[in-house]
Amino acid sequence: MDLSIVIPLYNEDESIDELHSKIVSSLLNSSLNYEIIFIDDGSSDNSWNIIKDVTKRAQNTRAIRFFTNYGKSMALSAGFKLSRGEVVITMDADLQDDPNEILQLYNVLINEDYHIVSGWKKKRYDSVIFKNLPSKLFNLAARLSSGIKLNDFNCGIKAYKSDVIKEIKLTSGMHRYIPVLAKNSGFNKIGEKIVLHHPRKHGKTKYGADRFIKGFLDLITLSFIERFGKRPMHFFGLFGTFILVTGLIFSIYLGIDKLFINTTSRLITERPEFYIALASMIIGSQFFLAGFLGEIILRNKKLDNYKIKEKINLDE
Repeated sequence: MDLSIVIPLYNEDESIDELHSKIVSSLLNSSLNYEIIFIDDGSSDNSWNIIKDVTKRAQNTRAIRFFTNYGKSMALSAGFKLSRGEVVITMDADLQDDPNEILQLYNVLINEDYHIVSGWKKKRYDSVIFKNLPSKLFNLAARLSSGIKLNDFNCGIKAYKSDVIKEIKLTSGMHRYIPVLAKNSGFNKIGEKIVLHHPRKHGKTKYGADRFIKGFLDLITLSFIERFGKRPMHFFGLFGTFILVTGLIFSIYLGIDKLFINTTSRLITERPEFYIALASMIIGSQFFLAGFLGEIILRNKKLDNYKIKEKINLDE
């Protein structure tokens, strides 16, 4: 299999048939052996029925349906797991991504030997205040924190080598940072290509302004995970030990002072050093415990936080 096209979707019944036809048309004259994978992220409209009709006409089209809406990251994770192509291209189902970009992205990835080629919607048809400006600020923060020179981290259309998407592990909300996750895993040949962006023809956007706030919070999380994700004890344990030792030092000082120096002075509980020592020991113990629990959770975590309701053209 040369190419897998992974399409996560949620309530896009008006776009699916047209999108599928345009993808097939764009690859009609190519010699690529390809597959199309729809991931229905728990749609409540007629999306799944339309997908079933499409798959009856095209045996190279596969699909799964989630029990409920788990989010784009989980949908992409499932699609990556099912993909069989040497190259995997993701795109949104709302017809704002142009299917004619698929072959161009594929060629750039193969010919220039990139690990990832990300689309850049240089000219957008979204709201300037509610989407374009927050998007620019978000991308600036992502560039500065990751060191990856991309203009559009959140662009839905991207091309990947298969070994990249099989290596990275997506958790909720982290689809925005696949290039960062790839770089952290050693896949640092990341390119960018300007792609067309079309106005939305059907339905309405599933994302509000709050996605950028969540994006910034996820960026902080990712930065922390990059440094301490594999060994949380290195962060929590270090701070916990330092604070705990500080509390012990104050406790020892108070004990020596009361027993051997100022034996007739006021009660220990009336001195501010006592509360510093007590608070430090409690906080230090909590930090240390957080690191210990983080290590346990890390060794027993389950990343595939989704359930599949139906499958089409998939082996059991």
